[in-house]
Amino acid sequence: MRLTEARRDLYRRLAREQGYKSRAAFKLIEANERYQFIKEGGKVVDFGSAPGGWLQVASALVGPGGLVVGVDLQAVKLKEKNVVFLKSDVNDPNLPAQVAKALGGRADVILSDLSPEVSGVWELDQTIQVDLTMKVLDISLALLRPGGAAFCKLFEGERAQEVRDEFRLRFKVVRVIKPAASRNASSELYYYCEGIRQPTP
Repeated sequence: MRLTEARRDLYRRLAREQGYKSRAAFKLIEANERYQFIKEGGKVVDFGSAPGGWLQVASALVGPGGLVVGVDLQAVKLKEKNVVFLKSDVNDPNLPAQVAKALGGRADVILSDLSPEVSGVWELDQTIQVDLTMKVLDISLALLRPGGAAFCKLFEGERAQEVRDEFRLRFKVVRVIKPAASRNASSELYYYCEGIRQPTP
């Protein structure tokens, strides 16, 4: 067994043992241990939340005084009382208002682990994933409180620089991370962005 396969199996096993819906939970755990952006009592929105691993992690981190809103086209059912799920498309123009209503205000953190249905044509998949991430960035302007943070997945490829430029334009601090639970061969990287800049009136 190759090292990458062994590591992937390790995180799958840990996810089962610790009750997480997916090994992706450990990507968010690692990032939050490093940057501590999800805090007790906070409000978090998770785009692309199925099967629910990130929702579980965020729910535990914000605690009973916080709130997590998940958004995905696939239904997610969790027992956590501080989690609200919206079955919706990130491209729905009504989504920002629906999320804001569920939150009862603005979010402290936006999470995005969005990926397209993989077609096998890399250029197409990367383009769609970039478009999804850019949409989340647009929504973040409407949903994040001043100074709020985001943690987003991005497929590396031809259009990746376009998104990195947008991260740096919209946030004061941008950091890149390749979590240990990510496969070495995967093109995915995660960007931690802090201090959203509010648009000039």
